Amino acid sequence: MLVLSRHRDESIIIGDDIIITVVDIRGDKVRLGIAAPIEVSVHRQEVYEAIQRENRQASRLEPEDARQVERLGTPLRREIRRTRDDV
Repeated sequence: MLVLSRHRDESIIIGDDIIITVVDIRGDKVRLGIAAPIEVSVHRQEVYEAIQRENRQASRLEPEDARQVERLGTPLRREIRRTRDDV
């Protein structure tokens, strides 16, 4: 692991198109600003791990379970469209 020290408003560049900037430091917390291309996902570690768990769980669905989920989702999608049109 590479460890770098940065002050507020200083940045680190990863590759050609990812910039991480120290936005604020308060006590033991550091706020980071991350500029990355839209196709690069950026998540906090705990969110990334939750997404991975959900994906693993979804990949274990039986075909009949997936069909039931699809049937449940169809009316909801139509309702969302109606709501957007009404606004």
